Amino acid sequence: MALILPWRFLVPKGYLAVTFFPFIFLKNHLLKNDKILVNHEKIHLRQQLELLVIPFFILYFAHFIYLWLKHKNWQIAYRNIIFEREAYQKDNDLEYLKNRPFWNFLKF
Repeated sequence: MALILPWRFLVPKGYLAVTFFPFIFLKNHLLKNDKILVNHEKIHLRQQLELLVIPFFILYFAHFIYLWLKHKNWQIAYRNIIFEREAYQKDNDLEYLKNRPFWNFLKF
């Protein structure tokens, strides 16, 4: 399902990867072996697919802007986006996507 490509120019400074369905772009090719990072990004792929991609990005950035204005802190806002909360809380569970309920990000 995922096409994993090293392409550091697409990954923002301070981040290791970025996901745009159906691609996962990594800061460098060695990160392809980081199972937790790849699982985190695959969770984002599932979220994007469930929301038909474009609505995912609209909701993602709208939630980020809301949280950024609320907390006045980039990292706090980023880590509390519902999509990131699910991905960070479940990225260690490499079996998570096998049984993940549809739209499970709503629980976060």
